[in-house]
Amino acid sequence: MSKGKSFVLGFMVGGAVSAAAALLSTPTSGSELRGRVREQGTEMKTLINNLKQDGLRLRNQITETSKEGAVLIKELTKEMKKSVTEWKETVEPHQDNIYQYLEQIETSLKDLEDKVKKQ
Repeated sequence: MSKGKSFVLGFMVGGAVSAAAALLSTPTSGSELRGRVREQGTEMKTLINNLKQDGLRLRNQITETSKEGAVLIKELTKEMKKSVTEWKETVEPHQDNIYQYLEQIETSLKDLEDKVKKQ
């Protein structure tokens, strides 16, 4: 049994036992006692129905939020793929130029080192 079901069951059983103990331990007439039992039974039914409705609303809200989250993740993934593709398309044509420029810098640094060593 899940924790939620155990909690609700415990809540209901505890409420029923405490209500019965309170009703039976108070000095009242039979008709008053029956009226109070009916009244508390109606209150318990209302409480249980409210809990059930709140649980259903929560479940529906969680389901909707999960669906929205899945859609957002798909959109984000799609946009990220598009951005990476665009970046690759932008960089690839200039890649050879970048390598050549880096080689020139490396050569210039070596020449500079050689000059410094000679002096």
